Order: sequence, then structure tokens, then C-alpha cells
Amino acid sequence: MLELVDRKVLLPPLGLVTVAAILPQEWEFKLVDRNIRPVTEEEWEWADLVLISAMIVQKSDFIDQIREAKQRGKPVAVGGPYPTSVPSEAEEAGADFLVLDEGEITLPMFVEAIERGKTSGTFRTTEKPAVTTTPIPRFDLLELDAYDSMSVQFSRGCPFQCEFCDIIVLYGRKPRTKDPDQLLRELDYLYELGWRRSIFMVDDNFIGNKRNVKLLLKELKVWQEEHQYPFGFNTEASVDLAADPELMELMVECNFNGVFLGIETPDEESLKLTKKFQNTRTSLTDTVDAIIRAGLRPMAGFIIGFDGEKPGAASRIIRFVEEATIPTALFGMLQALPNTALWERLEKEGRLVKSDRQDINQSTLMNFIPTRPIDELAQEFIEAFWELYDAEAFLDRTYRCFLKLGSPKFKAPSKLPSWIDIRALTIVIWRQGFKRSTRWKFWHHLFGIIKHNPQVWDYYLTVCAHNEHFLEYRQIVRDEIERQLAEFKAQNSIQNWQKEVEAIAP
Repeated sequence: MLELVDRKVLLPPLGLVTVAAILPQEWEFKLVDRNIRPVTEEEWEWADLVLISAMIVQKSDFIDQIREAKQRGKPVAVGGPYPTSVPSEAEEAGADFLVLDEGEITLPMFVEAIERGKTSGTFRTTEKPAVTTTPIPRFDLLELDAYDSMSVQFSRGCPFQCEFCDIIVLYGRKPRTKDPDQLLRELDYLYELGWRRSIFMVDDNFIGNKRNVKLLLKELKVWQEEHQYPFGFNTEASVDLAADPELMELMVECNFNGVFLGIETPDEESLKLTKKFQNTRTSLTDTVDAIIRAGLRPMAGFIIGFDGEKPGAASRIIRFVEEATIPTALFGMLQALPNTALWERLEKEGRLVKSDRQDINQSTLMNFIPTRPIDELAQEFIEAFWELYDAEAFLDRTYRCFLKLGSPKFKAPSKLPSWIDIRALTIVIWRQGFKRSTRWKFWHHLFGIIKHNPQVWDYYLTVCAHNEHFLEYRQIVRDEIERQLAEFKAQNSIQNWQKEVEAIAP
């Protein structure tokens, strides 16, 4: 999908540009996003110190970069979600400094150690800093043209207690927010740098502190009006957003046009087991409908593989997605992340699967022994992923969503589309309006949106473009899961054979 708009990556590494802002500003910085390009030999030579951050999905490359730096004799400091969760693996890879937890506290400790001539150390804290002290991130270090959207953070932490979630482990259950003026200064800086595309508010639950969010939105609304709405916003939120019409209206007035919802499953027993009680209080279908009619396009995450889950869970998810008219449904098998309540429970039960697998992502098998047969779960997952992104089903679902999507509540000045936008539109229309067998459905739905809800037709085409990714990606998922499942079965057969040999050996 990014190729359509000539971008390399969806979002930038907000953590690293925030780290650069906290460190002494007399230091000189170069930033390399490994999602975009490799580090050049000139950059390796230039560096006196290498700082690396990563999430668990980037484990393999994270370790490779530590080793690359050490081979060149460079001291290495690491931080971020993955090394904070599993510091031993970064240490084993050769990192000299472990700057863990939240950098507002641990980075000054690290700098002090460097100034005292220390060549190694681990810096940790149990304290959760007030993010009102966080400086404006060094967005100037980014290769801005490579990104489709920009990352900005208003809050950290989430008030809920979902068993599988590591956000509450890393950042706590008390949401801490920036001051509205503080966030607006970040937007000022992006505006000065020439950014004019969308911004993703990366809070794991943007509405965790509703009072403070409303204070921000009231000031953001004024800022957007004064700057003629240069940014569209997306974010993540809990489903209780639907119970607050004032909050949704403020978001739409500020040009929030999409929200990611962690729905996980329509099975209430699974939601209760994983302690996602906030999703059991009202009808999830009615909840999504209220959010759509308010003017926020839903994106949603779903999980298969909860303990005690009955067969057919994936089919129930598909039925829910269709009934709730959620265009973009992200679907994965449950994974136990380090130090979460789920991880600790499964470890006590002896159900964690120890593996040298290099990552945990949407196309990997579960890392624990589930209560259902793994091949049954894997097959359901593959079939559901395939069905969700069938071209015809996707177009129909998106059409039904956009027919009832609330209209924007602001008036931005008209502007000519860029050449990149025109090129992307042309490719989408060619592929979906002429090349595919669903072309008549594409034109029928597009004209239907223009007739019945004309103010959202451009958003509608943007979402149609999303399936350019999923139509190809679903085959990648199928191939990867089937390959791992075959390896799993082969390994089990070998282990069973070894046990049989041992049993009959004299």
C-alpha cells in the first residue's frame, strides 16, 4: 500500500527522536531508521556512541545491529520496549549500557555515567515520570519524505487490566498526559518543518484520561482552525469511547477520522477470562455503530486462541466484523508477551514454548500450548484471514460502513491534490475499477457513496486502497503459518518417535 503513495514506512520511531531531545543538545545526532535503509559505513565511522531501540517484533535486527556496532569497536546503549522487557538478551548480544524503563528518568542517569567515564551499566527505575517534562521530539532528525504518517504522543499508560497486554507492565495503569500547550508546540514544530500529512496519536489508549483529553481537544480545535486543518488524526482507544458523545464530537471537530479499537473477540467468556471487562458492558456491535455514526472510521484488532475458546472462534469474528461493518480488521493468534500477567500464568502452568524463533508477529504460531489443538487454531486463522480480505467481501463491508459514517464537522479550504495522490488514485482505480473481477461492484459502491454520503468519498477510496496490502499479505500469512505448522508437526513426530525408542530400549 505504501508503494501507492511512494513512501517507505507507515510511522517513524517516535521513541528515538524523543530520546534525542532528552539527551544533551550539545551532542550531535544522526538517526537511521532500519525500516528505511541500512546504516552506511560513513555513519558507522562517524559515531562515537550507538544507541538502539526496538520492539520485540524487531528482535532479530536489533541483535544484529548491536553486533555490527561491537565489531567496529563502538560502545552501545540500548533501550525501548524490547530490552526493557527482556534485558538479558540485549546484554548477551553485547550491549554496554542498558537504559531501560522511561527515559525521562534513566537517560540523565546514563549521561552522568558517561561523563564519569563509565564504560557500562544498567539504569532502571520503578518511578513513572510526569510526561509534562518531556521535551519536543527531534522531528528534524527524521527523513520525513519516507513516512506516510507522523507519530505524536499525548499520554502513557492505560487504566485497564487486560491479561495479555504489556502496556500496563511498561507504563502502568494510571494514564499520564502532557499539557495541551505542550502538545500544540509539537504540532507547531511539525508544521514549521513542512509536515502536512496525517498524524497518528500513538497513545495506547488515547481516552484513558477523558478529562485531560477533552481539555486538549478544545485547544486543538482552535489550533486546527487557525492553521486551516493541515493535519488529519488517527488514534487508538478503548470501546468506552462510544459512551461519550461529547468526546467523539470533539474528536471529529479536530479532524480525527479513524480510531483503532482493541475488540479482540465477540466471545464474552474469553473477554472475561482475559480481564477485558470494558468490552463486556454493552453490545459491541452497537458500540462500533455509534462510533461510525459519530464520524470515526473503525479499525479493530482481533485475537484467536484464548483459553477455553470453543471451536469456530474465527468464524464468529468474521460474522461480527461483517455485522459491525469494520473495514480494517487486524487479526492475530494470541501471543504471551514477556512479564505480562498471561506470561506469568502460563509459565506457572508450564505451558510456555521455549523457542529460538526470532520474532513474534502476525504470521507466527502461538508461543504457548493452547487449550485447543494448534493445527485446528492455525487452520481457522488462515481461513478467516483469507475470507476477511476477499476483494468482494471487503468492498461490500467498506461500502456499508461508509454509507452510515458521520460527515466531517469542519470546513477545510480546498487544495489541489499532489502528483503522488493522483498517481495513487489512478493505480487504485485501474486495479479495482478495471482489472479485477469485482470492478462493477467497485463502481457501484463508489457512485453510491458519492450519491448518499458525498463528504466522505475521498476517505472511502483511501480505505479501498488498504486492501491492496491485504490481498497480497493474506497469501504471505497463509504460507508462513502452513510452513511453521508443518515444522511443528514434524518436530512432534520426531519427539514421539524418540520417546517410543526410549520406551522399548533395553
